[in-house]
Amino acid sequence: MKYILILMFALLINGCAIFGAPTELDDTKGLTAERIYQMGEEKMRNKDYDKAIVYFGKLESRYPNGRYATQAQLETAYAHYKKQDPVLAVAAADRFIKLHPNHPNVDYAYYLKGLAVFNERGILEKLTKQQISDRDPRSLRDSFVTFKELVTRYPNSRYTKDATQRMIYLANSLSEHELDVARYYMKRQAYLAAINRCKYVLEYFPQTPGVEEALVIMISAYDLLSLDDLKNDTLRILEKNYPNSAMLGKGAPTDERVWWKFWEGLY
Repeated sequence: MKYILILMFALLINGCAIFGAPTELDDTKGLTAERIYQMGEEKMRNKDYDKAIVYFGKLESRYPNGRYATQAQLETAYAHYKKQDPVLAVAAADRFIKLHPNHPNVDYAYYLKGLAVFNERGILEKLTKQQISDRDPRSLRDSFVTFKELVTRYPNSRYTKDATQRMIYLANSLSEHELDVARYYMKRQAYLAAINRCKYVLEYFPQTPGVEEALVIMISAYDLLSLDDLKNDTLRILEKNYPNSAMLGKGAPTDERVWWKFWEGLY
């Protein structure tokens, strides 16, 4: 009898191994869309974003139509954003925009998408406290383009003012990034490459503070290339737009060939 009991116990254990662990209890079974949404919102308030995403996912799969499912999609994007997962946040926002282009809250989806990319930072960047202008400019451009689309499509949106301020900040950062590269090219005596970077600043970021330095670098580069006509044209632009420029006042070197080095020392 003892051996029979042992054998039955062994078979029971083997049966558990074969069929796997017990299925997790679904606490949303039989609940309404509204109730599942409330459960997801409760988890959001408690900052349990993983569980909130699970609830919103179950809501959408079980009740794909209706306002709760639509709102759950938007909340999912926000939950990913709060988790600092920009890739999934952008994907969820893009999905909402594609599925609901005329939704009254679609402007928020654009805003959230822009924020997710704007705040994206890698581990190395956090540890080194890297400046935003030193980052890969692709993410900065993506954020700028998204905010620009929001401002263009929805000029009266409640998020437009903040998006505009972030666009100014991003434009300044992108301009500074281009100037960083231009300075590097000047040191490497790659003058044409430096000029092209400065032209990019003039064309795409004409309202940023970096324009003045871009003109100065171009003057030096043209002078080093013996392109006197282009140098003089650029100098006239500098004089007209920045008459109080330090490069035009006392203390500025008389030799244009060292202008850009002198300018670097002003910061």
